[in-house]
Amino acid sequence: MSIAGIPVEFLFFALTLLGVALFHHYTLYVALTGMVVIAAYKLGFTDFSLVHHLAHEWVTLANLLGLLLGFAILSDHFERSEVPALLPRYLPDDWKGGFVMLVLVFVLSSFLDNIAAAMIGGTMAAVLYQRRVHIGFLAAIVAASNAGGAGSVVGDTTTTMMWIAGVNPLQVLDAYIAAVPALLIFGILAARQQHAYQPIMKDSPTGVHVHKARLAIVAIILVSAIAANVWFNLHSPAVLDSFPVIGTAVWVAILVTAFWRKPTWSLLPEATRGSVFLLSLVMCASMMPVEKLPLASWQSTLGLGFVSAVFDNIPLTALAIRQGGYDWGFLAYAVGFGGSMIWFGSSAGVALSNLYPEARSVGAWIKGGWHVAVGYVVGFFILLAVLGWHPEPLRNKKAALDATPVATIFIADQLAPTGPAA
Repeated sequence: MSIAGIPVEFLFFALTLLGVALFHHYTLYVALTGMVVIAAYKLGFTDFSLVHHLAHEWVTLANLLGLLLGFAILSDHFERSEVPALLPRYLPDDWKGGFVMLVLVFVLSSFLDNIAAAMIGGTMAAVLYQRRVHIGFLAAIVAASNAGGAGSVVGDTTTTMMWIAGVNPLQVLDAYIAAVPALLIFGILAARQQHAYQPIMKDSPTGVHVHKARLAIVAIILVSAIAANVWFNLHSPAVLDSFPVIGTAVWVAILVTAFWRKPTWSLLPEATRGSVFLLSLVMCASMMPVEKLPLASWQSTLGLGFVSAVFDNIPLTALAIRQGGYDWGFLAYAVGFGGSMIWFGSSAGVALSNLYPEARSVGAWIKGGWHVAVGYVVGFFILLAVLGWHPEPLRNKKAALDATPVATIFIADQLAPTGPAA
């Protein structure tokens, strides 16, 4: 059914997003309600099979849940290692200190998962600014983590999907031509914004020393996630489609090291609330009747960046891979960085909001983090001016179809029976 040519599912999803924006103190309940209403409609008025759908989606959902909860534990280990408290000794003690911190997040995200980079950045900011962090600076932390991962095939789920599908990592690397100028724009503006709101700590507290065991645990968790991602991508990518490898690797590392230093398990209830919120939105997005994207062009790719601020970028990337015809560097930048413009537009933003609940306001995020949208647009057009739009075919179209993670294929019910097996 449709109203004015718009499928009813989209109207329900739009109302859900509007509810999240307006009732930011009740985001979890709004997202859950939207998910239930959309699912009930599809079950009652279409041939939608919830069991079949969940069979496709569970890997993505499980991975996201494992990473969001796991990196909440990781960020606490990092804070308790007291490394953030030592940073004032090495960072400039004016606005440039905040900018350097954002650069660190950007660099970390190039080889870490963007959720981990954002959580580490949020932990550093909490210490450096005595927990008085401007929402514009929080938006910049998320943007730095997403921009840093946009040009790396191990820095973001979307770029990893492209790598599995046969995109050359060097093509994805082009995204940094846009990401670096974007970082300079929003990074400098956000650092000045934060300095005016709360200056950086000038000196480390007395008696601070690094707890090497905690720092080692952080390293073990991160190395486990990276190693699992890289190894299975290179040797058994099909396993990534059928099992939440990365989330499992993180939790195996947490449980194994729990006997060395006890994690703060009390963090999990609040982190679970934020995680369930994101998973609810991912489920809502996955049930939308989207069969294809607009014809690939630089204009439509620019638009996908804005769409990814409200629509999960994983299914968008899955559709783009299946459709083909993209310049993959542009796509990596757009879907990877675009979600930073709203707090729930990326998993990194949702994770950071678990540390800073005040970030769960769309209005405050846009008002304080307006520079992120400016950086996105300027960076995109710099990339266009430097390289131009050069779509590249996938090295193996069949591999692209088979390797697109089945957990993200939310159009499976519309595919012909001869489509790739799940």
